[in-house]
Amino acid sequence: MTFADFTFLLNGLKWTVLLTAIGFIGGIPFGLAVALARHSSNRVICSIARAWIGLFQGTPLLMQLFVVYFGLPILGLEVAPWLAVGMAFTAHASAFLGDIWRGAIEAVPRGQTEACHALGLNYRTTMKEIILPQAFRLSLPATIGFLVQLVKGTSLSAIVGFVELSRSGQMLSNLIYKPLLVFGVVGILYFIICWPVSLIGRHLEKQLPASSR
Repeated sequence: MTFADFTFLLNGLKWTVLLTAIGFIGGIPFGLAVALARHSSNRVICSIARAWIGLFQGTPLLMQLFVVYFGLPILGLEVAPWLAVGMAFTAHASAFLGDIWRGAIEAVPRGQTEACHALGLNYRTTMKEIILPQAFRLSLPATIGFLVQLVKGTSLSAIVGFVELSRSGQMLSNLIYKPLLVFGVVGILYFIICWPVSLIGRHLEKQLPASSR
């Protein structure tokens, strides 16, 4: 494998990182909205959030990519391909993050919410100052785990034409006829991304309880 071949893989890695960042960062505010809606006492809002989560958890990510990528032009919405794929990953992430954070919010002892009500704190203050910081700490392992899964899930974007890391490896393998070498390097590159993310998650998980006291 030449330096040019390795550079080609790194260019695919760039798209893997970019799509992951778009999906995860975009999924954070929408995921929080889904979590709060799912936890809402309003049945209509709660049902909409439950349906949103069920839709994206109950269908393959590949199908979601197809629907957004090919569906938007049918509706007359012309968007850049990377934006359409980014929207699909954002919607996918919002459903999974929303469900993770909903579970974390409900894992916070109910007595703390009741104490906030007794002190006269409103809903916004209760969530912002008391419930969400604890829920964030509780959800951190699952959130980091989903981020790692999202990194690997970006390989499906090759189906709609993106030359990300996995697709770059496939193209290079077909060119130089060294699949074991090429996909060995691809696997190492994925590991270089995912392993530090897991380590950072473990470090934050250990640090957050001390910083919250």
